[in-house]
Amino acid sequence: MAKVLGVDPGMHETGWAVLDGEATAPRLLASGVIRTLPGVPLPKRLKAIHAELAAVLAAHAPEACAMEEMFFTTIATTVRATLQARGVAVLAVAQAGHDVHEYNPKTVKLALTGSGRAEKAQMQIVVQKALGLKEVLRPNDVADAAAIALCHMRSGRMKGLRVLDSWGGGRR
Repeated sequence: MAKVLGVDPGMHETGWAVLDGEATAPRLLASGVIRTLPGVPLPKRLKAIHAELAAVLAAHAPEACAMEEMFFTTIATTVRATLQARGVAVLAVAQAGHDVHEYNPKTVKLALTGSGRAEKAQMQIVVQKALGLKEVLRPNDVADAAAIALCHMRSGRMKGLRVLDSWGGGRR
């Protein structure tokens, strides 16, 4: 495995992290968060997410991109906004010529901690240790993006992995 971009999409904050190396010794190359303000019209917020993520893709040229599958237990407006942010993130990745590898939260937790029920604090410590960092990654969206990238590095292309191809259609 080489460079992997992990993305944790959200309307207010989209976290991203670029990891490099083997699954047994990954390195954090770059990370950040794309922020949009609630008072800004939706089309401008989506455009900003797309443009900034496209710039990350161009600057770091990852060989693989991984995103968390959407899973919600919150209100519908949060779901709608996050799905729209995720849509422009998938578009940016597809325009860069990459497939989107999806992992549900339980799979990410299981790949990193051995338990699909790991708490956020435990996940952050595992990410910190796996990447040899002095501190936990902040904000949470960046730590989540790094966890998704680590999950992809550790999972590889396992049989049955769900992939969205660059045309947006699913395949197994």
